[in-house]
Amino acid sequence: MPLPAKAFQRWLHGVAPDASVADVARASGVKRTTLAQQLVRGKVAEATVVAISRAFNMNPVAALGSFEPYWDLGKPPIPPTLQELVSQIATADLLHAIIARTEPDAGTGNGTGTDKGTAPPGLGPPPHATSVKNWVDAIDDGELRHRVSAATGVAPQNYSAQLTANRLAPELAVATSRAAGVGLASGLVAAGLVTEAEAGWPPDARQAALDGMTDGELTALAGERLQALGKALRRQEHDQRQTETIWENLG
Repeated sequence: MPLPAKAFQRWLHGVAPDASVADVARASGVKRTTLAQQLVRGKVAEATVVAISRAFNMNPVAALGSFEPYWDLGKPPIPPTLQELVSQIATADLLHAIIARTEPDAGTGNGTGTDKGTAPPGLGPPPHATSVKNWVDAIDDGELRHRVSAATGVAPQNYSAQLTANRLAPELAVATSRAAGVGLASGLVAAGLVTEAEAGWPPDARQAALDGMTDGELTALAGERLQALGKALRRQEHDQRQTETIWENLG
């Protein structure tokens, strides 16, 4: 839900009262033409607010909380659940952790997840290839999608399409958090709009969640991820073959 330009201009005047549009664009990395077009249309993207807030040393989540659609982002953050943290670990990082634990020098192999041997490479930051869908699945009680659809008016199929594309509009991300009763900025992390630190996640929380998993839990999760990836790739291959067949028949 793009933000009203008038509200944005009031906010910007409070953040940088003496800065021109050119100054703001130069500092934030937002193209001057892009910012000008958004102002003319009367709708400013949330990503623009995030970029500008970073440029002027403001927390982007708090900045979004200055606008009516996101007012509750200004509340104290709720820590992410263990499931949310794990959902934001890329599949490749899970596989690296499995390899590190099963190397010959990985320790006693007691299966508790407490003896890791050689540490795997550091975790890549969110988002990853399936971060959005993984996050929604992690907090879904079976009725979450229906509640989000009822609250936002977005059709379930359109919501699912965003998840499949690994994207989620900011207003839907926050609405999903509200409907699930989790930290309101968590979906913004999964969608890549803000960072873990900006959302108030504890430092190294994802690594701690990974370290706390048993070997069995880690292997089972990686297996589920790979199975889902295999289905997606087979679907893509099938679609590609159909497309190629159509072009051959047309040619």
